[in-house]
Amino acid sequence: MVDISRKKENYREAVARGSISISKDVLDMIIRKKIPKGDVLTTAKIAAITAGKRTADLIPLCHPIPVTHIEITLTPDIKKSQIEITSTIRTRASTGVEMEALTAVVMAGLCIYDMCKPFDKTMVIGNIRLMRKIGGKSGLYERHDEN
Repeated sequence: MVDISRKKENYREAVARGSISISKDVLDMIIRKKIPKGDVLTTAKIAAITAGKRTADLIPLCHPIPVTHIEITLTPDIKKSQIEITSTIRTRASTGVEMEALTAVVMAGLCIYDMCKPFDKTMVIGNIRLMRKIGGKSGLYERHDEN
C-alpha cells in the first residue's frame, strides 16, 4: 500500500460516469416501477452510495478514506435505450476519491442488471470513465470528450 501519511489533507472531488444499455421494454418497466424486485433506480442509487463508501473493502490496496458527500444520478434515456449513471464524490483527505466514484458507477450498473436480468439478458454495462477530478498533486483533470 502506498504511504500517504505525510501527505496533507485537502479538498478532493471525483466525477465518474457510465451507462447500462437495456431494452426499451425493460427501460419502460423501470420507469413505470413495474420490475417485481422493486424500485430499480432507488435501489441502484443506494447500492452505488454503499459501494462508494466501501470501496477500500472491495479493491485491494485502496486506502480507506472519509467520504463526506456522495451524489448519484441515474438518467433514463428512452432514445438511446440506456440509463446514464453519474457519481460525484467529495472528501477532505490525503488521497483522491476517483476509485470511489468509479466503483459507485459500476455498482449502480450491476444492481440494475441484477434486478432486470429476468427480463433482458442482453444488457451491457459500459463506457465507465473518470470525467473530472479536483485536488491533489496533479490538480484538476477534466475529460473533454464524451466517449
